[in-house]
Amino acid sequence: MELSAIRELIADDMRATDLLILDRLQSDVVLINQIGHYIINSGGKRLRPMIVQLAALAVGYQGNQHINLAAIIEFIHTATLLHDDVVDGSDMRRSNETANAVWGNAASVLVGDFLYSRSFEMMVEIQNLRVMDVLSHATNRIAEGEVLQLLNCNDPDTTEEQYLEVITRKTATLFEAGTRLAAIVAERPECEEQALADYGLHLGMAFQMIDDALDYGSSDEDIGKNLGDDLAEGKPTLPLIRAIHTGNKEQQKLLKTAIEKGGADMVDEVMAAIESTDAIAYTARRAREEAELAKKALEALPPSAFNSALAALADFSVQRSI
Repeated sequence: MELSAIRELIADDMRATDLLILDRLQSDVVLINQIGHYIINSGGKRLRPMIVQLAALAVGYQGNQHINLAAIIEFIHTATLLHDDVVDGSDMRRSNETANAVWGNAASVLVGDFLYSRSFEMMVEIQNLRVMDVLSHATNRIAEGEVLQLLNCNDPDTTEEQYLEVITRKTATLFEAGTRLAAIVAERPECEEQALADYGLHLGMAFQMIDDALDYGSSDEDIGKNLGDDLAEGKPTLPLIRAIHTGNKEQQKLLKTAIEKGGADMVDEVMAAIESTDAIAYTARRAREEAELAKKALEALPPSAFNSALAALADFSVQRSI
């Protein structure tokens, strides 16, 4: 199933979600409107809202709370982007200038806070304590993941296990929460709720691994940010960790130094070292393994076009250009 066919399958629900997002972005503070609309309309794939809606429909949900949940998940995701770009000092995302590059760090952080608080207002309106429990736990986990990533920055001895813990919390947690919530509002049994949660978790892991591979195996145009940004920030992502593990002594020394110093000026040498090892192929293989686990989790759900679309999204997550 092509991505266009998936979008068509839930076109009405996505339009309703977009309208809700625009409505709930409104504030009498003009700068909030400007920054909120700028980042929401900056060309994101809306993958997280899509999987919330598909997951709900895959278990036969008939109401409209999945629209609200999809918007909440997108608000939380957008808030994390605003905060991440400030922490990382990023000036480009989705081929556009970041909000902090346009309006400054203070405005970006504060509008991120607004989006977090607005998402919690919307959670309360659903009037389901389990929804509140899942989302409050997820936002805590995401924050923990960000702090763990900060602790790993410029540390060349970061292990693959430490990297996996970061991306589990920082990225996969929100995917997992979104798909679990779909089962909760649909009042599905525990087995289906866990199956959807497992799907979201593994999909998020696969998606982040490919993102990290693209930082070294693609181009600025493909990834919508500056190539080598992770290296400049001293982030020991899986391609670097694997290249250190499999490279020769000279390459290991180069890569460790680049991580310690945030080697933006060493990007060509680092790229050459990564390309001469199996780092990109290994990262892509690990991502495919996660995608397969995501698809396997869907076997617990009844067959449907929505189930097939979820499986197709798992494939899409690892088929982006590397």
